[in-house]
Amino acid sequence: MIDWQAFWEPVRLSLQVALLSGIAALVLGTAAAWRMAGATFFGKSLLETAFMLPLVLPPTVVGFILLVVLGRRSPIGKGIEWLASAPLLFTWWAAVVASVIVAFPLVYQTMKTGFSSIEPELEDAARSAGAGEWQVFRYITLPLAFRSLLTAFILGFSRALGEFGATLMIAGNIPGKTQTVPTAIYVAVDSGNTGMAWAWSVAIVAISYVMLLLAGRKTR
Repeated sequence: MIDWQAFWEPVRLSLQVALLSGIAALVLGTAAAWRMAGATFFGKSLLETAFMLPLVLPPTVVGFILLVVLGRRSPIGKGIEWLASAPLLFTWWAAVVASVIVAFPLVYQTMKTGFSSIEPELEDAARSAGAGEWQVFRYITLPLAFRSLLTAFILGFSRALGEFGATLMIAGNIPGKTQTVPTAIYVAVDSGNTGMAWAWSVAIVAISYVMLLLAGRKTR
């Protein structure tokens, strides 16, 4: 028997976290890819490798590092607690932070590929006509990279939607507060509630399928 009231809360929270994380990762990843696309400086390869690390590291390692960096004993954690009058850890905002970190590499790599595929002559022509860098980026670069932009958001959203390990480490699994669909599935399977596990699994597969389908139609 499926408890529909208990079913919808993790779905709602997962969509909320994935949407905010997808947008944040898209903004950060796009900005980083734009600055790095044509840049040449000492240590560039080292910095780009650091950007991609969350993609290959075990999620528990990412979660542990975030736990230390954002903990109440760290300067960053103390600063956040002072500003917000509450600790960040074990809130749904912590789930957003974890999801942004793990989604960033996919967004960055997608946008880097998109920017590198743009003919430099088109941007140079705009500059020669008197356009500033921001105008070139807004009116030339972004429209030409629209397909990459859409793909990057879909990948970031989907990665955030399925995030489990790092989220569990720093946000926990508090029903109605920080419990997302992946953590809810884990608890349901562990407790033998296969009905709820199947319901949540079907929901997350359906959402991801629809997102990918829409992305495929928009980029044709």
